[in-house]
Amino acid sequence: MYKILALDLDGTVLTDTHTIHPEVKSAIQDISRSYHVVIVTGRHHTAARPYYLELGLTTPIICCNGTYLYDFQTETVLEHNAIKKEQALTFLALAKEFQMKVVMYVTNAMVYSRSTPIAYMHALEKWSQQYPEYQRPQIRQIDDFEALAVTEDHIWKFVVEGLPSSIEGLTAHPWVQANFNSERSWSNRIDFAAKNNNKGTLLANYVNQLGYHPHHVIAVGDNHNDISMLKYAGLGVAMLNADATVKAFAQHICSTDNNNNGLATFFREQFKG
Repeated sequence: MYKILALDLDGTVLTDTHTIHPEVKSAIQDISRSYHVVIVTGRHHTAARPYYLELGLTTPIICCNGTYLYDFQTETVLEHNAIKKEQALTFLALAKEFQMKVVMYVTNAMVYSRSTPIAYMHALEKWSQQYPEYQRPQIRQIDDFEALAVTEDHIWKFVVEGLPSSIEGLTAHPWVQANFNSERSWSNRIDFAAKNNNKGTLLANYVNQLGYHPHHVIAVGDNHNDISMLKYAGLGVAMLNADATVKAFAQHICSTDNNNNGLATFFREQFKG
């Protein structure tokens, strides 16, 4: 019955130490030989590349919460709904007004401010250094978001971090609500992408292009940005480590969290033969 497996990365396929459990890796590799496995992530494609290569996949990848479809085989963007430059500049001005720390995802890199650094980006940059240059995630510090926004081909999304009151104020701003989707990706962190972008929408478009339907799809995730694809899929699966809101939209709850091998057992039960 099922033909497509759509997988979130962080908190789902990846453990808390950003590795893939050996049994989960083996199960995904086995499934990908007979079924269509697609990664659907909030990550930039360069930050997903090491895991894509580790799993040995050849399918396109859905990135930045449904903002674009990327093909690693040809290193091209197949489909996108990027943020328009003028909207990016207005957003940056508002983020500054609300005293937010900002990460900007552009065509081939993730950038953050040299003057107001973000701890998790430092950690991510350090993590990236373990990989050889050809597969290393592209992360760098810059001095001027606005100057880069004007020159980049694509602005995929913003990630902002700040006080709860600041996050609430920015998220509730009428202009932001009219032009952006906002999805919580951490307790003090919100992702902002162009209006109407989410994982479920681009996954639906992709599945339709393949000639399949929602009932052919299993989607697995753990966070609020996964809800749209859990609702879309014929079988939406939430990790045990997901919160109650996410679990409420799933038809199945994985027997273990992302640090264990429950996903491997589940996959082998669903994709027999």
